[in-house]
Amino acid sequence: MTSAIIGYARTSTIDQTAGLEAQLRDLKAAGCVKVFQEQVSSVDTKRPELERALDYVREGDTLVVTKLDRLARSMPNLVDITGKLKAKGVELRVLALNLDTGTPTGKLMLNLLGSIAEFERELMLERQREGIAKAKAEGKYQGRAPTARRKADDIRRLKAEGKTVDAIVAELGVSRSSVFRMLRGEPSGR
Repeated sequence: MTSAIIGYARTSTIDQTAGLEAQLRDLKAAGCVKVFQEQVSSVDTKRPELERALDYVREGDTLVVTKLDRLARSMPNLVDITGKLKAKGVELRVLALNLDTGTPTGKLMLNLLGSIAEFERELMLERQREGIAKAKAEGKYQGRAPTARRKADDIRRLKAEGKTVDAIVAELGVSRSSVFRMLRGEPSGR
């Protein structure tokens, strides 16, 4: 069985062409024989090319990314992805960190870096919550109106025009439950 070096490249938006090209260049230089690429935010739940890459790799292969944030959006997400790779007998290499999970040091470093990233994210969220609480106490923070409430008039107008709930959901980008709530005249949740 021959092993392969497989790459994965991602940018958050289609406007980041230079960033994607740089990743593709670096992955090719690292010896990747096949590269999966996509331009989608890491916060999106669906990253189809990442899923295809994870399905594609086989025992003995190495998945290569240029940076850790191109692969995972959080520590739990990183643990999930590396768990899938480990179960298949696939190693992970992160070029920017010179990290290779094929070595004991690489495995240790990946766990440490992931933990530090999660810690930093939690600190940022804590500071954000504190800032919001302070702004609320000073009467400076109202939050945002829920999307469906802002679109309530549009929901009622489209329904009056004979549109189905599914058509309204598709056109306005709100949930079915929000459409029903607005049509019943109930305040939106949250």
